[in-house]
Amino acid sequence: MDTTVTRSGLDGVVVADTRLSEVDGERGRLVVAGHDIERLAGATAFEAVAGLLWSGALPQGEALEAVRRALAEGRVRAFAQLKAAELPRFADGMDALRAATARLTAEDGFDAPARLTGAVAVYAAAWARVRAGGRPLAPDPQLSHAADYLRMLTGEPADPARVAGLEAYLVTVADHGMNASTFAARVVTSTGSDAVSAIVAAIGALKGPLHGGAPGPVLDMLDAIGEPARAARWIEAELAAGRRIMGMGHRIYRVRDPRAAVLEGALARLEQAKPATGRLALARAVERAAEGALRAKYPDRPLAANVEFYTAVLLDAVGLDRAAFSPTFAAGRVAGWCAHVLEQRATGRLIRPASRYVGPAPNA
Repeated sequence: MDTTVTRSGLDGVVVADTRLSEVDGERGRLVVAGHDIERLAGATAFEAVAGLLWSGALPQGEALEAVRRALAEGRVRAFAQLKAAELPRFADGMDALRAATARLTAEDGFDAPARLTGAVAVYAAAWARVRAGGRPLAPDPQLSHAADYLRMLTGEPADPARVAGLEAYLVTVADHGMNASTFAARVVTSTGSDAVSAIVAAIGALKGPLHGGAPGPVLDMLDAIGEPARAARWIEAELAAGRRIMGMGHRIYRVRDPRAAVLEGALARLEQAKPATGRLALARAVERAAEGALRAKYPDRPLAANVEFYTAVLLDAVGLDRAAFSPTFAAGRVAGWCAHVLEQRATGRLIRPASRYVGPAPNA
C-alpha cells in the first residue's frame, strides 16, 4: 500500500531542524535565535543580528567589532568586482542583483557570510544609483552597514533617524523560517555547491511576487486612497470588484504579522524625528478598514497586515525609491540565507523529495 503523503507546496512538511528562527503563525510570533523580533529590531544593530545568526550568540565588544569590520571588507571587495557598465541593461533590480552576485566566486573569498552580505548591499545600491542617473558610490568602511547602504543608495549623507529606520527593517527581515528563498538556498547547499550559488538561487526565489516580491503596490494603494476618510469606501469597492488588498494576509500567520508591528513602530519613531507626512496615519486607517472589510467578507479566513504593508511606508519614508524595495529586502535577508547555508553544511544531507507520477501509462 502506498503510504506516501503528498502536500502541494510542502505545507506542514518539516524539512530541517534549525536553531535560526521560529515562525509561530497562530500566536503571531517570530523568534530569531532565541530572541523575539520585537526585542531585536530598533534596539540591535544589523551587525549584531548577523553575528547572532552566524554564530548563535549576540556578539558584543570586540566580537561585534569583528563582524562590523568583516561586513565592511565585504562591501569594499564587492565594489572592486562591480561591473557598473552592465547595470543599465537591467530594468529590474533583482535581475541586476542576481547577475552581479553570480560573478563572485568562492575562490575570490566570497564563500564567507560577511562578504556575501556586504556584496548584496553594494550591488543593490549600485543598481539603484545607476537607475537614478548617477554613478555607484564606493563603500565607506567606517560607517555601519545600514548607514553605508543608505548612503550608497541615495547618495546623501547618512541621516541618523533614517538609518535607524532602515536598520530596524534590515533586522526585521534578516531571517524568517523556511521560506521559499531560504529553502532554495538550502537545496543548492545540500548538493555540495558553493555559497555564491546558493545565494544566487535565493535571490531568484525572492524575486517572485508570491514571496518577497511586491511591497511597492502598497504605496500605490495609499496614493489612490489619499486620505483616511476615504479608506473604508475604497477598500469596499476593491473587494466588490474582486481585487486583492495589498499587504494583507500571509501564508503562515493567522493573526497580524509581528514584523508589521515592528515596522509600524519604526515608522512612528521616524515620524517623531522628521516632519510628519501623514503616511502613518493613512496607513493605520487603511489597515483598520481592510481588516474590518476582510473579516466581514471572509469570516473563516484570517487576513491581517503582513510585513509588506508597513515595509512600503517605512522604506518610502527612509528615502528609497519603490523600485529598490525588493533588492533592499535581499540586503537584509541575505544574512539569514548565509546562516542557513552554514547550518545545512553542518547538519543537513542532500535534499531529494519524492514526486507522484500522474502521467499516462506506457503502451503495453
